[in-house]
Amino acid sequence: MAISVETFFLDPDAQGTLQAQIQQMIAQGILSGRFRKGEKLPSSRKLASHLGVSRITVTLAYTELQANDYLSARDRSGYYVSDNAPEPPEFSAHHPRQDRIDWSRALGRRFTGGVTPEKPQDWSRYRYPFVYGQADPKLFDHGNWRQCALQALGQKDFQAMTTDYYDQDDPQLIEFVARHTLPRRGILADPAEILITMGAQNALWLTAQVLLTQRRTAAIEDPCYHALRDILTQSRCHLAPITVDRDGLPPEALPAQADVIFTTPSHQSPTNATMPLNRRKALLKKAREMDALIVEDDYEFEMSFLRSPLPALKSLDTDGRVIYVGSFSKSIFPGLRLGYLVGSKAFIREVRALRTSVLRHPPGHIQRTAAYFLSLGHYDSLIRKMGQVYAKRRQAMEHALEDLGLQITGRGLFGGSSIWMRAPDGIDMNAVDARLRRQSVLIEPGVHFFHGENPPRNFYRLAYSSIPAARIPDGLAILARELDKG
Repeated sequence: MAISVETFFLDPDAQGTLQAQIQQMIAQGILSGRFRKGEKLPSSRKLASHLGVSRITVTLAYTELQANDYLSARDRSGYYVSDNAPEPPEFSAHHPRQDRIDWSRALGRRFTGGVTPEKPQDWSRYRYPFVYGQADPKLFDHGNWRQCALQALGQKDFQAMTTDYYDQDDPQLIEFVARHTLPRRGILADPAEILITMGAQNALWLTAQVLLTQRRTAAIEDPCYHALRDILTQSRCHLAPITVDRDGLPPEALPAQADVIFTTPSHQSPTNATMPLNRRKALLKKAREMDALIVEDDYEFEMSFLRSPLPALKSLDTDGRVIYVGSFSKSIFPGLRLGYLVGSKAFIREVRALRTSVLRHPPGHIQRTAAYFLSLGHYDSLIRKMGQVYAKRRQAMEHALEDLGLQITGRGLFGGSSIWMRAPDGIDMNAVDARLRRQSVLIEPGVHFFHGENPPRNFYRLAYSSIPAARIPDGLAILARELDKG
């Protein structure tokens, strides 16, 4: 690959001869990683013309760099970055620009400072990854997804891939969600009541932006999905955290002035509590009395491998006050970032307008690929396969936890992909996590899920979605030994 001649320029304030400046410019490019081994340099004629210097000056600079093994010459081909480029002390890489802006004053709003935990990108290198929300490559249907992607790239779907839908979505994906996905949750919706989003988190952000203001109050579960709390904090609304129990969010604990209630009734995040049918009806009744809206994040309903899931809260709603959030990212693969919102037409109209102003719509090719993957039955096959494997892994985890005497605090009534745990009082699971990582064990400390200035630090989550069943007992044995140390 050739390096563009436009990459090179001489600093008018630089010291030294032109030849030395050219040498330093190229060496710094190599040392900083901008110029990579095997890349071709511009010809001496082109570089001399571009820089406004004589050709002999460039040639001498190239020759000197070749002598120092920065460059190598190939007959009738030119100069290339050497495979053995050294790092001499006389060429220290530096960045000449200085940032003189006072960003503490320049920033109008800040979005840092949330509680989103750090998750290692190299999680798959750990032998015992009890890490939540990552795809197991051994379970994913690579072949059929690839075929669906190729089909979406075909001439027949060229318009679907390349067109700008503006504020609309792929009609095939919308049709499948309306006719197949939602009815399985007891929900009937028109296409105008469905919006495709960039995953569930994007759906929650869009919803918060449209429904909440600084004068409104959002009721959230405690503990809850930490990214949701960050989203609501950024919206500057008032937060009313409600402590969940073994059945999820208790309606009687809701404040009288809540405007929007956020809940995860299928599998409460992170405790995995499942809200019973009578409580779902009580929550709808309470919301009606308060004239509040409900945002239902139907988290992990697909992973119901123990028994059939309860009807969605949205399916019980007769007032149009429930906004439903669904996602394919957890069940297909996290990087897909594809979800959907279901709500009244007036709400979807406003959310659609907001989405259009931010990103128009999710990529058409991704939507069409997902539509094929769903409609051809590959998604259902994948869910069945995942359910069978998860059931075995969960059984292995429950047996190991029982044998080791570790305390389970919450597990999904219908399935799920994780178990909510509690260590003895006084143990900081962040510190335990740091020690476990050195032994190739990954867990998820639970402190980030709680609201307040002094959250409990002895909770943690163990996921079995990304670890083979055979490794679970050994990994948990290491965990138990570290907990014994306190």
